[in-house]
Amino acid sequence: MSKRTLLRGGIIITSATPGESLEGADLLIDDGKVAAIGHDLAVADAEIIDVTGRIVLPGFVDTHRHTWQSVVRNVASDWSLTEYLAGLHTGLSKYYRPEDTYAGNYLGALEALDSGITTLVDWSHNLATPEHADAAVQALTDTGMRAVFAHGGGSKQWGAPLPSPNNHPAEDARRVRDRYFSDNTGLVTMALALRGPQFTTPEVNAHDFRLADELDLRVTIHVGDGYWGKSGPIRKMKADGQLSDRITYVHCCTLGDDELQLIADSGGTASVSPDVEMQMGHGYPATGRLLKHGIRPTFSIDVCSSNGGHMFGTMRTALGMQRALDNAPAVETGEVIERIGLTCAEVLQFATLDGANAAGLGDVTGSLEVGKAADIVVLDDQSLAMTPMNNPFGAVVYNAHPGLVRDVWVAGTQVKKDGRLVGVDYAKLRAMATASRDYIVGEMPEAELGGGWHPVLAAG
Repeated sequence: MSKRTLLRGGIIITSATPGESLEGADLLIDDGKVAAIGHDLAVADAEIIDVTGRIVLPGFVDTHRHTWQSVVRNVASDWSLTEYLAGLHTGLSKYYRPEDTYAGNYLGALEALDSGITTLVDWSHNLATPEHADAAVQALTDTGMRAVFAHGGGSKQWGAPLPSPNNHPAEDARRVRDRYFSDNTGLVTMALALRGPQFTTPEVNAHDFRLADELDLRVTIHVGDGYWGKSGPIRKMKADGQLSDRITYVHCCTLGDDELQLIADSGGTASVSPDVEMQMGHGYPATGRLLKHGIRPTFSIDVCSSNGGHMFGTMRTALGMQRALDNAPAVETGEVIERIGLTCAEVLQFATLDGANAAGLGDVTGSLEVGKAADIVVLDDQSLAMTPMNNPFGAVVYNAHPGLVRDVWVAGTQVKKDGRLVGVDYAKLRAMATASRDYIVGEMPEAELGGGWHPVLAAG
């Protein structure tokens, strides 16, 4: 008989609809799923965990993260996009061994899990060899989190002059699909992370999308990031018959309004990376523009070699930036704004159910509803910042942080208990990550730690 767990007396944010919360409610976990939600549930043969006064919410969904970069975290915190391309994409990335890819993915995915992100789209675009891909998949599997491995190619694709004439590595994508993901079940599933029309020739882009169709996989691509994004990528995809409801468009900052409408009309989804977009000149985060066109935004950490890896900070950045943009016209005209347009409850849904929909997992996770997977986060109530509890949505978005993530379940299995990841050797993990960092940085003579290194993009 599978283990049954009853969470008793919590403040349950369901994310089934924005603004829905249940005070003093119970949630029953049975056979990996949410079996019941209500008040004063009468349940026998279950472990009872008292969560009175604590917020219980669905696990966050990160829809786009270059997880392999976690072992070189913060080296890019003060870099421009040009420096990032020089220091990481054509720099440190080429020194990664398969064991470094494993270390990066294992560390980064556990970091996400530790902060309450239970589902991660791993945008894996440093797969120099099949062994690198195997290591990336194994690391995700070993964490016990829910993940989408987005196969993104390697330096041959991403290091080529633009527009790239190099096809996505179809042979390896087929191999990975057959070996690990032939039946689309399990906690880790597969997608293709393609370069799209901004970064490839039309012939290569057509090849890559045909590959996605052949393998029956969802696609995630970068569009609308900075100057490149003004090249009309969505119009090109429309002309080539490539738009569909199985595509997640990352960034979207500099897309035209007509392109956003094309995405909406095709049922596509979008991923916003506010910290990186503002730092590296992609343009203003598109949260509000997406909403105006009927597209539900989702959130991503993106470049974890630059910014922090948790959803609390990302939600705050996105919400603050959009509120500033919404308020800006009134500042100029003197108009009195009587009500803020974007609420904390809506932003929280972007980070949960909408993210799950973008990952193709909306029927499985993203909200606390009977029959869905028990992907659950419980926040500690002992912080003074959470006392007294007057608005759970505001508390999660504005006050909470990874240190308050007390308990986490993925598919009904408790992976974090009383503030500690279950079964993780922290000392061993730190040693592995540090050794990997030391090797990668040591192989690039000009690379420096400490924050003072500013890479230069090689001519040509």
